[in-house]
This record gives sequence, C-alpha cells and structure tokens, in this order.
Amino acid sequence: MPGVLYGREAPVAISVGERDLRAALTTSAGSHAVLDVEIDGGKQHSAILKEFQRDPVRGAITHVDLQEVRLDQPIHSAVAITLAGDAAGVKEGGVLSHVTTEVNVEGLPLEIPQHLELDVSGMHIGESIRLADLVVPDGITVLDDLDAVVATVTQPSREEAPEPAEGEAAAEAVAEGEAAATAVADAEIAESEAPEED
Repeated sequence: MPGVLYGREAPVAISVGERDLRAALTTSAGSHAVLDVEIDGGKQHSAILKEFQRDPVRGAITHVDLQEVRLDQPIHSAVAITLAGDAAGVKEGGVLSHVTTEVNVEGLPLEIPQHLELDVSGMHIGESIRLADLVVPDGITVLDDLDAVVATVTQPSREEAPEPAEGEAAAEAVAEGEAAATAVADAEIAESEAPEED
C-alpha cells in the first residue's frame, strides 16, 4: 500500500506491505509500535504510525502516514484509557460513566504503552476517579490536566410518569367540562323544584 514517511527532512513516498504492517501493529505495543522503515537501498529509519486511511466499503487500509522518530528523544502521543474491574457502585444500582477515554502523554518511543488501565472496582455511588489516579509506567509523563475526571458512578435518573398524549388530555378536559356542566344543571333543576316560601 502507498504511504508517506514524514521526518526531519522532506516527506518521502514509500510502499508498505499490508501484512507486514498488520503484523507490526499487533504486537504488545499496538498502534504505538516503533517500525523499522527501510529506504534508499537499506537505510533504516525508526518511525511510528501517524495516520491511516481505510477503504469505506472493504475496511482495508489504503494509505499510511508514518512519522520518523529518534529513539533517544521523547515524543507526544495519545494513549487509550481502559477501565478494569466491576465497580461496586454498579452493584449498588448506580451507573458507571467513562468520561475520558484517552490521555496525552510524553515518553521515549519504545516506552509509550498501548493503553493505560484504570481499576474501578472500588468505586461506589457518588465517587469519581481522576487522571491523577492513573498508574503510569516509569518514564511516562501525563500532559493533560490531572484533575480531569476519567470515570464516575452516579445514581440512575428517576423515571417521571409520562404525560398523557395530546388526544388523551383533550378527552380528559372535555369529560371534566361535561361533569361540571351536569353539576350546574342539576343544581338549577333542584332550585326550581324547591317549594316557594310565603
């Protein structure tokens, strides 16, 4: 498949075997794997996946953009946050919400993790976990606001009684009006039939 290698110099058009790329990206490092790209008859370039495009129908990757990196210089990358465990608050009837799904980090290319895991098993209703609670590997720095909420457990919202449909409401109003009119008529009849006083 065609691709472009972006680096310290001008971008270079490259061609990548889809099987080779898929094999490299299914290692433990996932999409953060450092790839060895060979250009100009054997010159090696370390690179990471920057972006890719897929065929909208078949889903196959049709183009890749790679970013050249130096293994001794830190890079910035977005890493997925996954939730582990069953929150105690869910067993209590609460609802677990995953608010922040990824975090921006800095680290050496070979040390960037595929994802960061957050244990939510100790969360009860009304509690939340923030980025500051993430356990990150040595050498990795979180760049985002550490006060940002990652997950919360809240009380489920109460269901309100449904309002009657427009037709039902109109029928109820008519029935109430008829009942009131009948009561007035009955009162008038009773008053006219009452014996007159001398």
